[in-house]
Amino acid sequence: MKIVVLDGYGMNPGDLSWDELKSLGEVVVYDRTDSNDIIARAADADAVLVNKVVLDEKTLKSLPKLKYVGVLATGYNVVDVAAAAECGVTVTNIPAYSTDSVVQMTFAHILNITNRVAHYARLNREGRWSSNEDFCYWDTPLPELSGLTLGIVGLGNIGMKVANIARNFGMEVYADTSKNSASLPEGIQKTTFEGLLGVCDILTLHCPLTDKTCELVNAETIARMRHGAIIINTGRGPLVNEADVAEALKSGQLSAYGADVMCQEPPRKDNPLLSCSNAFITPHVAWATFDARQRLMRIAVDNVRAFIDGTPKNVVS
Repeated sequence: MKIVVLDGYGMNPGDLSWDELKSLGEVVVYDRTDSNDIIARAADADAVLVNKVVLDEKTLKSLPKLKYVGVLATGYNVVDVAAAAECGVTVTNIPAYSTDSVVQMTFAHILNITNRVAHYARLNREGRWSSNEDFCYWDTPLPELSGLTLGIVGLGNIGMKVANIARNFGMEVYADTSKNSASLPEGIQKTTFEGLLGVCDILTLHCPLTDKTCELVNAETIARMRHGAIIINTGRGPLVNEADVAEALKSGQLSAYGADVMCQEPPRKDNPLLSCSNAFITPHVAWATFDARQRLMRIAVDNVRAFIDGTPKNVVS
């Protein structure tokens, strides 16, 4: 097989090896591919691997030799799966490879916001502690997580692990989930999204991006939240209306927003969240620990091998 990786740099900037993939066929790896170059680069490919490169209906129908698309991520919205099926192209994804890493980032945001780690580290670099009259100082609220209420939207692998860790912190946990309440572990209370809004001190988003969940968090829903609530988004940027979140941060309705994702990536320089002192934005790196990327590479290669062997797995179309 000829295998073309159209945007390999995001997953492997040089600290992983493509050798196992190369053992399965002729492999060409591009760090990045502009939309205008997709067809030329993939014209002779039997298999294409993509992360953020978009394969729409027009593109797929322009690649008659293509038999397989491997998405190097869990979300596969970059591929028109209906068009792929029509063209006889198998599409696979990489499920559950980054659960631990994303959960870790979720709590990194929660703990940074509540304990103001970055704030105090910055002040101390500027000499604040060295010139302080007392052995310690603080100029922000320092709440304990124990006793706070965490609202979770989506209780899949990531949401469930977040819930379990939150319970170990002593938090009250409510979840908007399709799971039956009788099947939930003790200490996780099922409710609706509307139910979450009125009770949670911290709302964390772990649901897929769909027509129903797009801009789930907006001016109207934020207004129904507790004054000074915190929102964490390590799911997808468009789960929130960013302009509405920025306004709520400025007014104090929200005390903080921690996010690893944005509606446009990279974001525009004039994105209102980037100028909010109580918005804490990381550059979509929750998934990118070395361990998670190693796992992603291994599963990606296994997916290609399984397809070659005639027993495809992790198929989405």
